[in-house]
This record gives sequence, C-alpha cells and structure tokens, in this order.
Amino acid sequence: MMHLYNSASRHKDEFKPLHAEQVTMYCCGPTVYNYAHIGNLRTYIFEDLLARTLRLHYPLKHVMNVTDVGHLVSDADDGEDKMELGSAREGKSAWDIAKFYEAKFWADYDALHCTRPSVVSRATEHIKEMIALVKTLEEKGYTYRTSDGIYYDTSKFDRYDALVGHARISGLQGGARVEMSDEKRNPTDFALWKFSPKDKKRQMEWDSPWGVGFPGWHIECSAMAMKYLGHTLDIHCGGIDHVTIHHTNEIAQSEAATGEKYVNYWVHGEFLILRSGKMSKSGGTFVTLDVLKEKGYEPLAYRYLCLGAHYRTQLEFSYESMDSASKSLKNLRALAQQAQEAAGGAAQDTENARAWKDKFTAAMEDDLNAPKALAVTWEAVRSAELSAGEKLAFLQFADSILSLDLFKQSAPARQELPAEVEKLLAERAQARAAKDWKKSDELRDAIARAGYIVKDTPKGQQAEKK
Repeated sequence: MMHLYNSASRHKDEFKPLHAEQVTMYCCGPTVYNYAHIGNLRTYIFEDLLARTLRLHYPLKHVMNVTDVGHLVSDADDGEDKMELGSAREGKSAWDIAKFYEAKFWADYDALHCTRPSVVSRATEHIKEMIALVKTLEEKGYTYRTSDGIYYDTSKFDRYDALVGHARISGLQGGARVEMSDEKRNPTDFALWKFSPKDKKRQMEWDSPWGVGFPGWHIECSAMAMKYLGHTLDIHCGGIDHVTIHHTNEIAQSEAATGEKYVNYWVHGEFLILRSGKMSKSGGTFVTLDVLKEKGYEPLAYRYLCLGAHYRTQLEFSYESMDSASKSLKNLRALAQQAQEAAGGAAQDTENARAWKDKFTAAMEDDLNAPKALAVTWEAVRSAELSAGEKLAFLQFADSILSLDLFKQSAPARQELPAEVEKLLAERAQARAAKDWKKSDELRDAIARAGYIVKDTPKGQQAEKK
C-alpha cells in the first residue's frame, strides 16, 4: 500500500489511482535555455524513483513537458523570454538554443539512469492546444485583455488558494512575489497569452485570435497534461518552488476550463542547496553534471548522494559529500559483486529473499523513503541470514529501483587516445601548470569537440569518450 505526501492535503495520503489499469503522472520538465544544474536534476531523480516504484504495481503513463518558449524571467509576467535571452547570450537562434540544451538535458537525464517519460511534449509543438484552452477560458468569462496580453482573472476562481493556503496567497497579494501593474485587476492574475512587442520582432511567435504573440508559461502544462492524460491526473510532480505560482495557476486555469478536479496528488521535491543558499541559474550559482564529471565523479555517485536524503528535505551539496557518496557506491558495488561471484550468478528468490524485498518496498512505498531503502540494502548485503544467492536476488530487485549499476565492473584499462586529443591534453596540462585557466577551458572545449570528456583527478587529467 503506497502513501505519498500530497501538497494539496498537506499530509501523507494513501495512493488510490483513478484507474488501476493505468496510472497517470505529469512532471514539469526543463526550460531549455541553459544547462540543467544538479539541483534541477535532483527533482528528476526523485520523480524517477516514484515512477519505478509505481511500476511495481501499475502500468504508468508518464508525461514530461519541455518548455522551449514562453517562460519569462519574472514571475510577474514581465521581463524577457528565457529562450530569447539564451539566443542573445550565445548569438544563436532561439530554436537552436532549445535544440542544443534539450539534447544536453536528455544526456544528463540518461547518465543519471532516469527512465525516459512515456511522452515528451514540447511547448512549441502544442500551440494549437494552448490557444484552444485560452479560448475556453475566455468563453467562460475568466479572462480579460490588457495592452500586453490576455490575462486570467483569479478573483473569479474561488479555489485559487487551494494548494498553498489563504495566508500565502495573501502574501502574494501584498506584493511578496507578484508585482501589481496598472492594468492587472488583481496581483495574482497571470498571462495566458502574451502579445509580441510592437518595437521588436520575436523569433518565436504565432498567430492567435487575439493577435500575434506567444503562450504564457502556465498554460502550456495544463494544455499538454490534459491532452495526453485527461481532465483529471493521478499525480503531478515538480520542484517545491512551483507550488506558489506555477501549480496554483495550473489548477485555476484547468479546473475553470473543465469544471473537474485537475490533480489528485501533488508531489513536490525540495531544493538542493549550497552553503550560500539555493542553487540558481539566475544567480549564477549552479553546478552542472559535466562539472562533476570533469572533477572525476561518475553521475551515479550523484544519484547515490540524492538517495541519501528524503526528497522532501533540503540537501546541502558539497564536494566532501560527493567524495563520501562515491566511496559508498564503490563499496556497495564491491559487496554486490562478491555476492554475485559467490552465488555463481545464480539468484535464489526464496521466501527469505522476498522478505527483504518486502522491507525495501515498504520503505519506498512510505512516501519514497529512499534513505531507509538504501539502509535496508546495506543491511541485506551484510546480513548473515542471507545466502549469496539470496543476496543476489534481493540486490537485483533493489537495483531495479535504485538504479546504481550495482553489478558494474571496475573501469577498463585506459584506452589509447587519438594523437590529436593527446596533443590537446598535453597543451592543457601546460596551461594549467601556468595557471592560464582561460586557455585551459578553451582546450577542454576543443577536446570535447573531438568527442572526449576531460576529468581532472588527483592523478591528473583523464579523457574518455563521450
């Protein structure tokens, strides 16, 4: 029996799907204007754990959006579209920016062993559905027009505070996060469709019944979630920062349009933090998965680190904690491989092994208690009560959820590198010795273009095929 903490009810609820033959889950995906940082990726790891645990009992239809247009830099529905911002930053088209950073996101997602969604829905491919949803809201009297767009009138939806509570909505009305403009009727009103600026042509814009423009950020998720999953979803996931604005607005527009409950279980993951505060792209304080790889950490060591903290607690990142996670993962793999060798590769799925599987499953079904499930895994692999074959059966099952490559063999001996890469590595070593960090970075990029990733380890530089 699975229980999940539901942000709407504010306590752990027993999970009861609408239809046992298929559970529906929508997860807010990346805004592809820059690299995903490891704080972003922590959210996808917890969502992957949820998907894997659900699949123990149910078929799952998992939808994730890719925001490739319409996400403004401000929660107040102003500022520049992040795609246009990325375009200006890198001198590429907004479309090329979206394509590049989406590909990089999926590379990181796969490296962390996150299971791909059943459906990936890009905002730019669903403009028709968004326009249709805005038209429905307009026909039902929930919208009004300003000089810069079509807005949702939150005063007309009496459950606007359902997800966050009246006190937090009052804070917003007091100007905590959403600024008031001369044309907004209420501080919490939000844009459904934005008009293109008259003095500047946008790269991403579309015709609509209201004029040329682009969709508001919030409308995309409602339109795509309901297209693929129906009016009422079992589960909607995202980061904790989505609760107050984004998911509150999703509920308002979706339920106003359909007259039905939008989501039964809202599940949100907490922040990864630095000692200096929340990891943030806008503040320039973020670490990518590539940075971890360059420092010699494998991506699954970061997954292990995330498993050690409950998804609803903040996790402080440090390289010391990465060192500890790497060591623990290495030791767990060594014990798993010892069990495999001792069993001759023959797993024994006995009643005893199944009892340990049940302990593991109970932890995961208790609001995704991954730290406890990981502790059960360590107990099992060290237990004198389990034979090697029983340990193997348990570990194969546990790794289907943890996905840590517990039976991964040690890295093979260093392969010969192309002469061109060897030359670039030598030049980079000289640049680093001279503390010419700019040249060092340029040479690292040149090596990457040649198809190799450079890692700086205590034993020096190492290059491996991408």
